[in-house]
Amino acid sequence: MSPPKIVVEIVYALPDRQVLRRISLPDGSTVEDAIRVSGLRAEFPEIDPTRVGIHGKRVPVTAILRDQERVEIYRLLRADPKDVRRTRAAKGAKK
Repeated sequence: MSPPKIVVEIVYALPDRQVLRRISLPDGSTVEDAIRVSGLRAEFPEIDPTRVGIHGKRVPVTAILRDQERVEIYRLLRADPKDVRRTRAAKGAKK
């Protein structure tokens, strides 16, 4: 008998598009397993596999996945959102 399977989504968002893959894994698989099976590292070599989360919460790549979870691969931001807001507010105050 084969081991039970789980289905998870794995997502990587770029500024101009979002890549979403639905994959099937053996029960007990980790976030790292999902990234490997998804093929996203081969397609996007800039991915940092340590910057991941499940449903918006950061987790280690060793986290065990459950059925129907959404793995999100995060990328570095180009600018700190707080700095951007401060700059915008300062420009608005000068007017």
